[in-house]
Amino acid sequence: MNSSHAPLYCQTCSIRNRAICADLEDSEIAELNGIGRRRNLEAGEQLLWEGDEAVLVANVIEGVLKLSTQTEEGKEQILGLAYPSDFLGRPFGETTPFGVEALTDANVCVFQRADFDRFAREHPRLEHKLLERTLSELDRTRRWMLLLGRMNAEQKLASFLVETVDRMAPATCAASLNGKPTQAALPLSRQQVADVLGLTIETVSRQLTKMKNDGLIDLPSRREVVLLDREALEALAR
Repeated sequence: MNSSHAPLYCQTCSIRNRAICADLEDSEIAELNGIGRRRNLEAGEQLLWEGDEAVLVANVIEGVLKLSTQTEEGKEQILGLAYPSDFLGRPFGETTPFGVEALTDANVCVFQRADFDRFAREHPRLEHKLLERTLSELDRTRRWMLLLGRMNAEQKLASFLVETVDRMAPATCAASLNGKPTQAALPLSRQQVADVLGLTIETVSRQLTKMKNDGLIDLPSRREVVLLDREALEALAR
């Protein structure tokens, strides 16, 4: 393979323009590819364990994963979700601060943390991108904790639907912001949505039906959602 060109699957990668490597040249992508590998995860499979030595970092290509921690009582506390183009792990860190588990079948690009750290130090554009992602993740975590701690069921679900459509169908996000209906596949079952939001499946189903009857969303199938009135959903999520 000519190192002056990115690997074919990198060039055709669905998250190429949104991932941590988006600002790299083809030759740099090829170099990064040399220290990484693709890994398929089945739903329920663990990628990272909280408190373990931070040996891996990863970029999500397909699927949805959950980030979680254990409370003092031994209960799982979900800290957030990772969608395609999200970066996982702790570069330049000694331990993994949270567990990461695939909620759906997923495909990730995995790197040994030591190799990735070395590459990042040698490529300032990637280091800068890492800083941007870290700050964005901090903001997202704060919003997630607000969602779980202070919102009611209607607010939680409205917030979840808006974020999910934005993250799963980023190409249609602008249309959604302009008031046009936007559709996306829901990556989680209703039971998984309930688990993630700390609700019962009955509550999730009831709220979805109410939003549909109110003309805020449409549900072509159990795994699809159409945002019909994004502005109203965002108002509910406040």
